[in-house]
Amino acid sequence: MKWHIAFADYAWGQSTRDAYVEQIKKNGGEVTGTTGVPLTTSDMTAFLSKISGSFDGLFGIFFGPQGISFVNQSFDLGLSKKARIAGDGAIVVATSLPAMGAKADGFVGVDRYIPLLEGPFNTSYHKKFLDDSVARLTPIGVTLPDRYVQSNYEGVNFLKLGMERSKFRGREDSMKLIEALEGMEVKESDDFPQGDKTLRREDHQAFVREFIFEVRDMKYKILDIIPKEKTVVPPACKFA
Repeated sequence: MKWHIAFADYAWGQSTRDAYVEQIKKNGGEVTGTTGVPLTTSDMTAFLSKISGSFDGLFGIFFGPQGISFVNQSFDLGLSKKARIAGDGAIVVATSLPAMGAKADGFVGVDRYIPLLEGPFNTSYHKKFLDDSVARLTPIGVTLPDRYVQSNYEGVNFLKLGMERSKFRGREDSMKLIEALEGMEVKESDDFPQGDKTLRREDHQAFVREFIFEVRDMKYKILDIIPKEKTVVPPACKFA
């Protein structure tokens, strides 16, 4: 399959682009071109309209307002009729979907968290998290939790567990806390409703299961599940 990649043109977008290019090629695909969009650009028409050539999919690496612009303007320019629109799950988080509406139909993404009670997410742990999150978010105009709500919640629970194990009492115990967190493994539970996780000792990278999903009628549908063991890559540095 041939891909064109559009990305937010700064460190995160560039490194993420390189990672996807590597994996696409590794899996037999081809990247026919890339288009960088400056981080402050809200109207991408000038950049997206220059994308040409033969490709089967347009892959976006954006988030927030730029993610909304990518989906909407790809649709307006007819790119979504020419190719499959896909990308990082940050593009179509629950808070952004209303601004896209039907223009997001058919978008395929990959993410660690989706706010729905289906498949692996149909657990008592996730239902409790989802119900509690919705109750807290609704007063501020947010209808569903997204990947950021999930990761912040579980990140604090990781920290709590590390503090308990290291008997953390203050700044002087910082190294004990770090050592307690290094290599920590947690199981799916009320504190970790997304699933089992490993925080690797060498580079402090967390490995979690991932989901490939599609958007239809402003709802998510899980297409595939990638176990956390299949997301592991060699450490690029050593912090331990």
